[in-house]
Amino acid sequence: MGIEIVVELPILDAAATRPVQLQRSRVFGLKAVTHWDYYEKFTLPKKPARLVVMFKEALVNIVEGTQGGLAGLIMDFEGIPLETYSRPESAFDIEIVGAEISVVVKAIQRASEMLEAGETQEVAFKSDKMVTIIRVVNDTYFLALALEPDGNFGKGRFLMRVAAPRLKSELEA
Repeated sequence: MGIEIVVELPILDAAATRPVQLQRSRVFGLKAVTHWDYYEKFTLPKKPARLVVMFKEALVNIVEGTQGGLAGLIMDFEGIPLETYSRPESAFDIEIVGAEISVVVKAIQRASEMLEAGETQEVAFKSDKMVTIIRVVNDTYFLALALEPDGNFGKGRFLMRVAAPRLKSELEA
């Protein structure tokens, strides 16, 4: 009789709540036998909670560390926020601001690509009631900071530039 080797390969389901197949292969000598087992529910291992804390801490450090900082967020380019932070005195919803700005930033990225100007790294908008700075983190996410019009624009840019590489490494891990 040959050596028995059992290999289990999970076939992951995108929704992570539907039945998932687990392939089991047994090798007997030179002959392989494959069995399929169905499980009622499979949950993917969750990322450590420190990621959520890390994103919140990064936003708090940027907003609180910038004079005139009102709110910050990490959002994907489809307008879905990953994490947000707003000071209590902030009079607007940062998620709505981010969703609207994501459309504009995508258009700027397309224009930059068409002009062969390189990748968009940073965009800023100034209005009567606020200044918004956007820092592109990777192909999927951006970091946004909303400031009062007389807020410290340079400090906000600096803190975002320093935080972006750390956020990028955690998002891609």
